[in-house]
Amino acid sequence: MTFDLYCLPDEYNQLRTTVRALADAHIAPHAAEVDEKSEFPRAAYEALVKADFHAMHLPVEYGGAGGDALAVAIVIEEVARACASSSLIPSVNKLGSLSVLERGTEEQKRRWLPRLASGEAMWSYALSEAEAGSDIGSMKTRAVRDGDSWVLNGAKRWITNAGVSEFYTVFATVDPALGAKGITTFLVEKSDSGLSFGAPERKLGIKGSPTREVYLDNVRLGQDRLIGDVGEGMKIALGTLDHTRVTIAAQALGIAQGALDAAVAYVKERKQFGKAIAEFQGIQFMLADMGMQVEAARALTYRAASASERNDRDLTFLGAASKCFASDVAMKVTTDAVQLLGGYGYTRDYPVERMMRDAKITQIYEGTNQIQRMVMGRALLA
Repeated sequence: MTFDLYCLPDEYNQLRTTVRALADAHIAPHAAEVDEKSEFPRAAYEALVKADFHAMHLPVEYGGAGGDALAVAIVIEEVARACASSSLIPSVNKLGSLSVLERGTEEQKRRWLPRLASGEAMWSYALSEAEAGSDIGSMKTRAVRDGDSWVLNGAKRWITNAGVSEFYTVFATVDPALGAKGITTFLVEKSDSGLSFGAPERKLGIKGSPTREVYLDNVRLGQDRLIGDVGEGMKIALGTLDHTRVTIAAQALGIAQGALDAAVAYVKERKQFGKAIAEFQGIQFMLADMGMQVEAARALTYRAASASERNDRDLTFLGAASKCFASDVAMKVTTDAVQLLGGYGYTRDYPVERMMRDAKITQIYEGTNQIQRMVMGRALLA
């Protein structure tokens, strides 16, 4: 579906209204507790599954809602406005499953995608390693062919929703000497013998989304678990990230909008020197800058979503640009929101300190913003 960037069709506005109502009723009330206890947001997951928002990107033929890239971005944005941890449910489900959607066989799609669509399973993406974060070609996880099987050994790090997800898209090299040309993609299930998880990381933010190491100890997989061709993993990984960086932009945008909304509500109520602080020009200038930055991030994010849906030639640039810009905006806006709330902003009695902590990761995962600038520079010079 195409759309006018300056006037979205009614179905997108209706979608936003529906998701926001769901988030306000079923997600926001649990956000502080999810953060405080570092617990997976089970109530949010159940609400998203019931409404078919947990994996909206899946095509109808596999049991999904058939949402396009903009619809998915709006869902993530509105959920993140209430709870960043919960927004990683639809975001990472897309990240994990896109390799099968793009390069899987029809048999693989029929076998695994309906389980994601029904809410029976979640799907994670296992690319990073301790020594292979930005430098993907340095990964050490090995995939060795043994007759009709593949045997995987290694460790993946910083894997979002690890331990909760049932499915894992895992990248491994068939020969370290080949560098990026040896990287190959596999589908691993939680129940596969030899798969285990490390302890949850103790994080600054997004505490409700578990981040754990994934260990592969002689995990034996059939040929049906190979996604795409041998040696095609780097292409699959980078192609996936071109699309899913848009979802991180949407998450960052939602966090920023939530912080702006909280700040606006607070300054209207807070009184100093006999009047609401919203009446002070200095406060209004801060809010103006915050609102301007949020709207600019929204325009770029939606533009990138349009490019993602059409698989435009400039998607690599726009995906990186939207993720980089929106996450920088989220960090700036949430920090300013804490400032506007003063001492209250620094306490857990108000949501903006959580939003500031949550915002930071959007500048780091799915490629640091320094890497995004390299991606953009190379895209412009290509």
